[in-house]
Amino acid sequence: MISVAYMDPGNYSTDISGGASNKFSLLFVILLSNIIAIFLQTLCIKLGSVTGLDLSRACRLYLPNWLNYTIYAFAECAIVATDIAEVIGTAIALNVLIKVPLPAGVILTITDVLFVLMAYRPGSSLKFVKMFEYAVAVLVLAVVVCFCIELSYIPQQSVGKIFRGYLPSSEILQNGGIYTAASILGATVMPHSLFLGSGLVQPRLREYDLQNGYIQLSENAEENEESYFDYKPSLKAIKYALKFSIIELALNLFTFALFVNSAILIVAGSTLYGTEQAIDADLYTIHTLLAQTISPAVSTVFMLALLCSGQSAGIVCTIAGQIVSEGHINWNLKPWQRRLATRSIAIVPCLIITLCIGKSGLSNALNASQVVLSILLPFLIAPLIYFTSSKKIMRVDISNNDFHRPNNDNDNDNKNKNSDNIFHEIELNDLENETNNSNKYKIVANNWVTTVIATAVWIFISMLNIYAIVQVARDGI
Repeated sequence: MISVAYMDPGNYSTDISGGASNKFSLLFVILLSNIIAIFLQTLCIKLGSVTGLDLSRACRLYLPNWLNYTIYAFAECAIVATDIAEVIGTAIALNVLIKVPLPAGVILTITDVLFVLMAYRPGSSLKFVKMFEYAVAVLVLAVVVCFCIELSYIPQQSVGKIFRGYLPSSEILQNGGIYTAASILGATVMPHSLFLGSGLVQPRLREYDLQNGYIQLSENAEENEESYFDYKPSLKAIKYALKFSIIELALNLFTFALFVNSAILIVAGSTLYGTEQAIDADLYTIHTLLAQTISPAVSTVFMLALLCSGQSAGIVCTIAGQIVSEGHINWNLKPWQRRLATRSIAIVPCLIITLCIGKSGLSNALNASQVVLSILLPFLIAPLIYFTSSKKIMRVDISNNDFHRPNNDNDNDNKNKNSDNIFHEIELNDLENETNNSNKYKIVANNWVTTVIATAVWIFISMLNIYAIVQVARDGI
């Protein structure tokens, strides 16, 4: 589900622009963006596993109210911008494939929203979340198959030249490559995925603690949902979830997400490179150009991939929207009312924009949404770095019964205790403002190397954004 956030309709326009203007050289930017995404998502998994909180709820608990609400405003803007990309991409695909009028296509795109609102809720079991993952996986596999077909139709290319594109080169600087790189980064490292990644690890933690008798769930669905917000994972659940979640994340992003983004750029670089129309073209123009340069079948498959990407990304964005609103705001509403309100905040302005701008403005709105996402990204990465670097937040209380419950794994845990390098035990009196010296904590905060890397990533993204803003201002002038 996380990988979907890195291959939504917003990636199509940026990757195609990159291939049309710089051929294969910007594959390096796609690879770099994917590595940055994995690094940031690892921090998200770490935050969600150790604290039992998603990024939104961590902001509400640990930040001043004014800062929490400011970040919430940025997060909602990111959700709206993401929704715009999904709605526009899906509506255009429906319009091209089955001639559905754009306004009707926009309305049809919210069916996935209704599906998620009826089915998904915080505190859902791991089995239930897996059902969502399987539904999304079918759409993702459809996208992969579509681009396998696309790649089979492109003119024969040198494999060596394509793979050299994954290495840095001076060609990246040509033809406005840095500006395009900033757009690719913004479209790939999506802000809403930070909230999603820190939240989706919760079911795996709860399932482990439930199976091992560390927690008990109420049979009442609403009580179970509310208990989700008070849940704290056990140390054993944290160790278990960290390992498997990070492995699962890396495999999916280095396979599906990297392949799809690379395939889009390779198809564009092979067929549209040097075509002036393609560099700043909208999705309608790209469809026409693919039909002219390769075949109508290829352009149809491209739109089918766009449709599947838009629907899968729409489902994931809906879940992220729930996590953001329910985390930042302490709602006093019933769960179904709360979920309806959270989606209305994002989907209503999205519908207004897409229905009012018309066909001619859809491309501009799509590109603008990616610029907004890129600009918002540093503001939402900053609290993630702060939380995961804080020893007062990233600590697990081991004075409870986690180590004293009967468990067959106790002997193995003791044998492996000294070799578990990611956990550093400290006395509670080593922490500031603490007085109870009898308790002990495991600290799982970022070490200094991770903190330095995270800070460097933040600076790199910020500098790219500044460059992109300057370029837009200069072009506008």
